[in-house]
Amino acid sequence: MPAPLSSDIRHRFHALHQEGHSAREIGRRLLISAATAVRFAKQLRRTGGLTAARNSRRRGHGRLVPYEGFSKELVEQDPDITLKELQAALLEAHGVHASLSGIDVVLRRLGLTYKKRALSQMKGANLM
Repeated sequence: MPAPLSSDIRHRFHALHQEGHSAREIGRRLLISAATAVRFAKQLRRTGGLTAARNSRRRGHGRLVPYEGFSKELVEQDPDITLKELQAALLEAHGVHASLSGIDVVLRRLGLTYKKRALSQMKGANLM
């Protein structure tokens, strides 16, 4: 979910709307989409204000949080383990079906990344 528009834009929208400008016209002036301008106008009619909605996405929680320790331990045992191998280990040990991107997010949250610098340096070297 993207970040909400600034309170400054919301305040300026409210002021222009009170002057009687149409939502689409205000959208063009403030360089926001017509759909957003129409939603703002509807919110003004309904509630009288333009407060940003609370972002419902929970941070730091997820299905794989209970298995962070397990993932970290596997990476410490074998630093060259692949995401596919981690995925298989989670399924085998805990019966958890996890996406590769989900595992990657967990590893990044733990500060574990793998850079393939040695391989890329070898490609640039003249091996003959």
